[in-house]
Amino acid sequence: MKMEFNAIIETMQTGDQDAALKALQAYNKEKSQCFTFEADECEERQRLGELVLGFLERDLQPSCQLACLETIRILSRDKNCLGPFTTRKAVQTLSRHAGIEHSEGVTPEIPDLDVIVEALKCLCNIVFNSPTAQEVGAELRLIVGLTERLKLCHDRQWTHEVRFFDLRLTFLLTALRVDVRGQLAHELRGVSLLADALESTLGLRWLDTFEVARADGSDPGVPLPRQETERAMEILKIFFNITFDANRRDVDEEEAALYRRLGAILRHCLMSKADGEDRTEEFHSHTVNLLGNLPLMCLDVLLMPKVQQGSIEYMGVNMDAVNMLLDFMEKRLDRGHKLKETLTPSLNLLTESARVHRETRKFLRMKVLPPLRDVKNRPEVGSALRNKLVRLMTHIDTDVKHCAAELLFVLCKESVSRFVKYTGYGNAAGLLAARGLMGGGRSQGRYSEDEDTDTEEYKEAKPNINPVTGRVEEKLPNPMEGMTDEQKEYEAMKLVNMFDKLSREQVIQPMRVGPDGKLVTLEEDMHRVAEQRLSSDSDSDDN
Repeated sequence: MKMEFNAIIETMQTGDQDAALKALQAYNKEKSQCFTFEADECEERQRLGELVLGFLERDLQPSCQLACLETIRILSRDKNCLGPFTTRKAVQTLSRHAGIEHSEGVTPEIPDLDVIVEALKCLCNIVFNSPTAQEVGAELRLIVGLTERLKLCHDRQWTHEVRFFDLRLTFLLTALRVDVRGQLAHELRGVSLLADALESTLGLRWLDTFEVARADGSDPGVPLPRQETERAMEILKIFFNITFDANRRDVDEEEAALYRRLGAILRHCLMSKADGEDRTEEFHSHTVNLLGNLPLMCLDVLLMPKVQQGSIEYMGVNMDAVNMLLDFMEKRLDRGHKLKETLTPSLNLLTESARVHRETRKFLRMKVLPPLRDVKNRPEVGSALRNKLVRLMTHIDTDVKHCAAELLFVLCKESVSRFVKYTGYGNAAGLLAARGLMGGGRSQGRYSEDEDTDTEEYKEAKPNINPVTGRVEEKLPNPMEGMTDEQKEYEAMKLVNMFDKLSREQVIQPMRVGPDGKLVTLEEDMHRVAEQRLSSDSDSDDN
């Protein structure tokens, strides 16, 4: 193989464009599907990379430019030999051929479209694999050239491939560089720019202030074209990068209006289908992730469309989008794969929507926590959505169990008694302890005072329900029945000694509910009481 490399390098060193073109085309054809590289050939690959970059500085025919860029794309797959491609000069050369070189007051000449695509692919490889190239790309302000072309999203001269790899490179830069992310979000007004691009990509028209439909009049049930779906998903991923903190900061009226506009487009994405079930789920997943970044006050756009024939109506409100979110969440839950990554975004979104919108909360409660009738089985047993979510409350992953518990707690209007009723005290204990509500009561959330209506089945069984397990338990025989007083005292002392041993060996720590509703160890509680007494005695002495 080294002989082959040496032959190509010797050909390139002659400077003959035709000979170099033939050699590179042969190499590219042979290595087009190559993704593994021999370690002992790294030096030769780097030398070939340097020669190819040097060729690109010359005035070449598009076919030769294309061959050079294809070679760089293949070579840049090797993370260990990226040196020649990560210099400032190399990135400038590639960005010039990609048509995104940023230069003040100069309109760059538009290269051949195939050359643009190949140069963008090279930049994607290099930026993804090299922190040095990421830094150089940020310094060269590649994001500015990319956004300038993104503004031309309506221009038909740009092919799908150019637009897609523009978006892919933008995604990589914003994912890997915090400064580029902020630059696009604020300096380049990225939210407005990307909203325009998403609207154009999906071919939308506005029916009302916050309601969109397809401009061609087709039904949302008709799958989106594959290429448009691919570009839309890249835009959603970029959006996620630049809006990651939007729901954690105050937004002014102008920003809120912009995010509501985006929310209306995302609602359309949620109600649309892509080409194939897997692609549809991926499309919806990116949509849900981005919806979770929007300021909570802007999620009301999910409920704004008018109720139409076939819509799901609740309290006079269109619940199509909320019902779709619930179905999406349950599918992810049933799959049970990587729940933290796949399930928590939709759980969090439903929780926050229910917290701020009464209609959403009541609709979700009707679906998830209908009036309780089954009092014979534990809350975690069964195939209903409530049972599935209660099972998650004891999941090994802390984030998953917290998100599931939080959703159910909000649907119970953060009432401890209602929460325990639907989940059982044993399942509820984790969240209640974390919130300091072990002693009962209600959290500080603002909710209306409508009552929880009990079914006849629940009212009848209520006195016999074990609050820990959340179901009717059969009465067990008294284990001390028939024992003498001496035997009872002996068994009691055995139990005391067992607890004392476990406590001294720190296997367990006896605890109680403190004044703030949180669990504290008995030792800490004794120290607190002793300090209070000492303080009280000191005050008495002073008086």
